[in-house]
Amino acid sequence: MNSHLHELIGLVSRHAEWAYAAVFLAAFLEAIPILGSLIPGSTIIVALSALVPGGTLRLAPVLAAAIAGALIGDGLAYFIGRRSQREVLTSWPMSKYPRLVAQSEAFFHRYGTLAVLFARFVPPVRAVVPITAGALGMPPQRFYPVNAAAILLWAPAHILPGVLAGSAAEQWGMRIEHYGLPLVAGIIAIGCVGWAIYRWRGEHTHRPT
Repeated sequence: MNSHLHELIGLVSRHAEWAYAAVFLAAFLEAIPILGSLIPGSTIIVALSALVPGGTLRLAPVLAAAIAGALIGDGLAYFIGRRSQREVLTSWPMSKYPRLVAQSEAFFHRYGTLAVLFARFVPPVRAVVPITAGALGMPPQRFYPVNAAAILLWAPAHILPGVLAGSAAEQWGMRIEHYGLPLVAGIIAIGCVGWAIYRWRGEHTHRPT
């Protein structure tokens, strides 16, 4: 995967106009049920964001592309779920991943409306909660505002770390395509460790004694 990211960064360094489309597509595909659980959209977005400090990309269009892709992807998934009801959760391709669907339903039942907000930051269920919310009958007037708020928080939370990594690489005189990606990967790894610790503490805090 790292080699593909290096190739992508090198490509957009030469054709910057493609980068915004790549950010949009990464955010959109990451919101598609099941497919979004397999595509490292967030990693791609963070890595491309590292090109902002060098002037290859501009921050505002990167943010706009990520927000637009996520809004359209989540909105489409919710629409499909609301139209198909629970049947969609047991149809292909969802039927191939019953454990992930069960996790999504449990997540939704546990947090209710806030599941739409929290799921934006939990990769395994991020791509399934919107369609689950639609399938389980969450009204549009509840889903869309919370989803929009979640995406407006999610986009800067993914893009700004990449910008900071790119800025650090620029200050150290490094080439982004060779050194920016490891910095981004380090930031992502720290975030994953933090989330794992949070989950571990939560499970042990609520464990009966």
